[in-house]
Amino acid sequence: MTDSITPFKIAIGDAQLDDLKRRLRATRWPDKETPGDWSQGIPLQYMQEVVAYWAETYDWRAREASLNRFEQFRTTIDGLGIHFIHHRSPHPGALPLLMTHGWPGSIVEFQKVIGALADPTTYGGSASDAFHVVCPSLPGFAFSDKPAAPGWNVERIGRAWGVLMQRLGYIKYVAQGGDWGAIITTAIGLNDTANCLGIHLNMPIVMPDPQTMGDLTDQEKSALAGLQHYTDVDSAYAKQQATRPQTLGFGLADSPSGQAAWILEKFWAWTDCNSHPENVLSRDEMLDNVMLYWLTNSGASSARIYWESMHAVNRDPVMIPTGISMFPKEIFRCSKRWAEKRFQNLVYWNELGKGGHFAALEQPALFIDEVRNCFRLMR
Repeated sequence: MTDSITPFKIAIGDAQLDDLKRRLRATRWPDKETPGDWSQGIPLQYMQEVVAYWAETYDWRAREASLNRFEQFRTTIDGLGIHFIHHRSPHPGALPLLMTHGWPGSIVEFQKVIGALADPTTYGGSASDAFHVVCPSLPGFAFSDKPAAPGWNVERIGRAWGVLMQRLGYIKYVAQGGDWGAIITTAIGLNDTANCLGIHLNMPIVMPDPQTMGDLTDQEKSALAGLQHYTDVDSAYAKQQATRPQTLGFGLADSPSGQAAWILEKFWAWTDCNSHPENVLSRDEMLDNVMLYWLTNSGASSARIYWESMHAVNRDPVMIPTGISMFPKEIFRCSKRWAEKRFQNLVYWNELGKGGHFAALEQPALFIDEVRNCFRLMR
C-alpha cells in the first residue's frame, strides 16, 4: 500500500564506520588560518582535535542506541520515502505536535526535549501539557529519501507533513519549527488551516516594518545590525547552497572532515556560546548531528533546499494562531510589532535571555517551557 507505515531503526554497518575512520585518519589538512581565530572560518587546530576525537574516541554505537530509543518509521508521501520519529504520549488527550528541523540540523536537535514534551509528569510537569511528538527528517536529509527531480520546496514539504499527520490519525495538530523548519511550519500555517490549530516558531521570517524606522527600539536596532552582519560575513554558505549545491556536494561527499567543518562552523556562529561551541554543546552532540549527514551522504541533497526555496520564500500574512519565542543569538530577530504585521493572530510572544539558533539543543529546558506555554493557548 502506498500509505503504509513501516517501523525503522538506525542500523549502520561496520564497514561504513571503518571507512569513516580510514578517511578521518587520512585527512589532508589545509594550512593554518592567518589570524589565528574563527574570522576566516573554523580553525585548523580545533578541527584537528575534533577529527582525532571522532576517529579514535567517539562512540557511534552508543549514539545510535540513544537515537533508537525513540520509535521511528518510514512512509511514502508524494512519491518520496519520509523518515520520522513518532513518540506517543502515555497521557490521554495529548495534543499532536509536529516539529521540523532545518539546516544544518536534524532529528538530533530534538533528542533532549522529546521525552519531556511527550511525558511531562515524568519530568516534573503536568499531564495537561502532553504531546504526541512527530519529528520528520526533511526530504534529502538523513534517513528520508533524496528527491530525484526538482520541486521539493517548502510548500510541498508542508503539504507532505499535513498528509503525514493525517496518515497518523491526527486530524487536528499543532506545529513547531526553527530555521527551514520555521519556514515550513509557516507554510503549514498558511495552507493547512483546516487541520493545524496553531504554530510556534523560534525563527520567524519577518521583514522590518518601514513605518518604524523613525523610532527604532534598541532591540530593533540590534536586529538590524544582526541582519547586516549576516549579509556581510555570515551568508556565503547560503549563497553557495542556493546556487551551486551540486558542486559543493563533491567535497562534502568525499571528505568527512570537510562535512564536519561545514556544519561545526555554524554551531560556533549561531549558538549562544561565548565564542566557542563546546561552551554550550558537547562534542558528541555536534558529531551526532554531523554523522546523520555523513552516514547518509546527504551533503548535496540537504543543501538543495536552499536551491529550491531560497529565492521564493512566501511572506504572505499568517492568520492562524501563532506563538514566537525570540532567542537572543538567533540569526534573524524581530520585534513584536514587526512580527504582528505578518502574524496577525500572534497569541504568544516571549524574548528569552539566553539561547541561539539551535534552541532545543542549546537550551532544552527553556525550549520545553516555550512550547508548553505557547500551545496551552491553543488546546
